[in-house]
Amino acid sequence: MFYAIRHFTRYRYSHSVWQSMMEVRMHPRSEGNQRCFVFQLSVNPRARIFGYTDSYGNLVHHFDLPSRHGQLTIISDALVNIDAQPSAPELMDYEAWSDLEQLVEKKDYWDMLIPSHFARPSPELAELAKEIGATERDGRSPLAFLKDLVAGVHRSLSYVEKSTAVNSPIEHALRSRQGVCQDFAHIMIALVRNANIPCRYVSGYLYQGSENTNPSADGATHAWVEALLPGVGWIGFDPTINRLAGEGHIRTAIGRDYANVPPTMGTMKGKAETQLQVRVRVTPSQAVLPPDEEFAADEEWSQFLDESQQLHLVDAQQQQ
Repeated sequence: MFYAIRHFTRYRYSHSVWQSMMEVRMHPRSEGNQRCFVFQLSVNPRARIFGYTDSYGNLVHHFDLPSRHGQLTIISDALVNIDAQPSAPELMDYEAWSDLEQLVEKKDYWDMLIPSHFARPSPELAELAKEIGATERDGRSPLAFLKDLVAGVHRSLSYVEKSTAVNSPIEHALRSRQGVCQDFAHIMIALVRNANIPCRYVSGYLYQGSENTNPSADGATHAWVEALLPGVGWIGFDPTINRLAGEGHIRTAIGRDYANVPPTMGTMKGKAETQLQVRVRVTPSQAVLPPDEEFAADEEWSQFLDESQQLHLVDAQQQQ
């Protein structure tokens, strides 16, 4: 399935600022059953855009705006294809815990096992773990244990837009029992790591189509987790919607928690209040989304387009 993704971000400042420096993590990953064929990043005011790959394999673009500006607009367009992935096994033996321990000993997963800035132990987390039965294995295999955790976190919290901020600790969501997908993911990561299972944060987009009964992915980015299972590898779990990650989950970046994968992160010089506007559109498609009319007449754009990916797109279309 091909998906066309448009991610619009605009910063408006109450007074002109200068020397804005920004990092952008909006380039979908190409690995496993997912391939990003085209990616284009547009910035207004003009800026020279550079790119690099971080330590987690995420594609990062960055730029510097040295001149005064009253607003900054970033638009990314991507065309991604996701093939049907092999389904996770329905059952797993309890002995898989020993296999998991051996797997962890052989390879270096320490960064996905120890607490991180947003996914960390706390009295509130311990209370939830006891409530949903996450403190003991109770004869469950690692897979059964993780499925119960997904259901338990989903059942214990309500999704409420703007109930927390991007820098809110998980204690805020645990006390109010309300949060957004970022909170669901952080809480589950902390619980999974407590069970000595490597677990990482995934940011991206979610397309649910006509089956969408949850507002978590409407007009926004999405977050879920991936846990390591012996003989299977990294498996995605989405506690916000209580299901395994599937074909509609489009992966952009992975990290220990949100601190490693924000879509935009930067600084600017100047004293001004900032108003942030974000819009996301994900649609099944075989072509990049057409430009919005409100930007069509604006010529002051700089763009980053990976031309090699255009060649892959042509090859893919010829094979269909």
